[in-house]
Amino acid sequence: MCGICGVIDYRAGNNLEEDTIRRMCRKMQHRGPDDEGIYIKNNRLSIGLGHRRLSIIDLSSAGHQPMPNEDNSLWLVLNGEIYNFQELRKDLENKGHRFRSNTDTEVVLHLYEDYAEDCLRYLRGMFAFAIWDERQDKLFLARDRVGKKPLIYYYDSQYFCFASEFTALLDCGLIEKKINRSMINPYLTFGYIPAPYSIYEGIYKLPPAHFAVFKNNKLTLTRYWSLDYTHKLSINEKEATGELERIMSEAVKLRLESDVPLGVFLSGGLDSSTVVALMAKLGRKVKTFSIGFAEESYNELHYARKVASKYQTEHHELIITPKIAEIIPLLVEHYGEPYADSSAIPSYCVAREAKRFVTVALNGDGGDESFAGYERYQAMYLAQYYCQMPRLLREKILNKIFTNFPDSIHFHSWSRRVRRFFEGTRLPWLERYRRWVSMFSQDLVNEIYSEKFKNIFRSDDTLAYISQYLTSTPQEGLLDRLLHADISTNLPNDLLVKMDIACMANSLECRSPFLDQEFMQFMASLPIRFRFKWLEKKYLLKKIAKEYLPKDVIYRPKRGFGVPVGYWFRQELRDFISNHLLSPKFFKRGYFNRTAVENLIKLHLDGKADYTSQIWTLLMFELWHQRFID
Repeated sequence: MCGICGVIDYRAGNNLEEDTIRRMCRKMQHRGPDDEGIYIKNNRLSIGLGHRRLSIIDLSSAGHQPMPNEDNSLWLVLNGEIYNFQELRKDLENKGHRFRSNTDTEVVLHLYEDYAEDCLRYLRGMFAFAIWDERQDKLFLARDRVGKKPLIYYYDSQYFCFASEFTALLDCGLIEKKINRSMINPYLTFGYIPAPYSIYEGIYKLPPAHFAVFKNNKLTLTRYWSLDYTHKLSINEKEATGELERIMSEAVKLRLESDVPLGVFLSGGLDSSTVVALMAKLGRKVKTFSIGFAEESYNELHYARKVASKYQTEHHELIITPKIAEIIPLLVEHYGEPYADSSAIPSYCVAREAKRFVTVALNGDGGDESFAGYERYQAMYLAQYYCQMPRLLREKILNKIFTNFPDSIHFHSWSRRVRRFFEGTRLPWLERYRRWVSMFSQDLVNEIYSEKFKNIFRSDDTLAYISQYLTSTPQEGLLDRLLHADISTNLPNDLLVKMDIACMANSLECRSPFLDQEFMQFMASLPIRFRFKWLEKKYLLKKIAKEYLPKDVIYRPKRGFGVPVGYWFRQELRDFISNHLLSPKFFKRGYFNRTAVENLIKLHLDGKADYTSQIWTLLMFELWHQRFID
């Protein structure tokens, strides 16, 4: 796991300075504390590549990057892991290739020599890499299928620049920072800025499952992979269970390849607990790492302890307190653009704790998106059935009863969920889904914007973004559409960004068996009845887990990686919120309506409403603005 960067200067007669690349590398030292490498070539045009290395496979200097092929005509910088590299290496050796290292990096180089851009179809892993082809003056960039590893880039009439993180890209000294104001509305809605865009004008994210070619001062992007939901397997439940267990075990086994210590993030949920069980089944002595909170309604350590006890893991726990004011600026710095998932806090903390003992950690990311684990899937189906009831019954009786339920400031409140469900049933189904994945509703975001700022965005942009994934790809039914949307939006833009930055900020590599491409395609090929039987989430996984896990771990209510920041806002972080979100500087920027924001914060601080997500979203935007724009 590493950090990569590069610059092409195509101005005639200009030479690229090594210090430009070295500055970029320095900003990514946390991604690769073990080694630094730089390649500079000033010829018809100037090219520089940089690499920071976190040594995982082949700890020797033979793994140094940028790595050339035998005649130095190709140079590669790679971030990630290719899990099937040993198998690929054997095939390449049989074709006559000779290797100087035992790294997956060299395998990618030789694959590219043989197959050019088509080399991507052979790779099973997580990666973002760049290959400079000296003979063709061509840069080839690629990102893995689901977006585990990041790759951002900038180009104009003089330069093409790329990097693993925003801080490195911005520190090249060649980019003028300008806010892409059209992305503020998507950010407030979803809590992230969707690829290929960023908060900065001219800076883009290479989307997952895409490669890019930069040649003759032109950039072309190509999609090379997508999940196929259309061809369903003809298979019975027993066969599906057996094949799923085999594929999951294989995905876990592939991710145990490491020359450094390895562990698991154990939340106590079904997904991460299953990973621990499969590791133990493979005969590994497991190190587990869990996070808890003093607030009991958010604390799930007792579930993690049960799993750790069953498999006699070397178990480590950390209790997070509300004294996190020193962590928040670190998160703002590393994410580099506004990012509003508050579970980045425990993710960062568990990674920091794990790094004391291991260099690689497995997790359960991706399980919800393949096994149908989110409550909103049940809610979308129930809403569909509900809307088929007679209109008189719905509008005159049921809606009046349930929308008059008392609201609650408690995140896990049953009455709050019921109220949220019935409010959603009043919307068309596409808007309903958007509402249930949003931080700010469109009504609320329009309320807090200043009148001047309302004129620069179209309120339907976020709906169009969601709709393209819910409607444009043929799937078997509603569930496939929902899974496809989440895998295309929330997973790569929120969850995977969160874990990559939180882990790499602590020089820790994170691996996700449930994001294995073979596993994901198998799940996409299963008939819905095996994944969502009688609206039961994770039906097939629960069936397998009965052999491995305690019953109360399997059937526990899903809470997600919730963080009690709403409670902290009313207590220890009360002044922190006021100092940043009620300051003259915040409103002077011109984005937000003072009266509306002050009212929202007052209602929350007084305990009359819960605006945790909205306040956190505004806070992270303001702190980003202070760090990167002011």
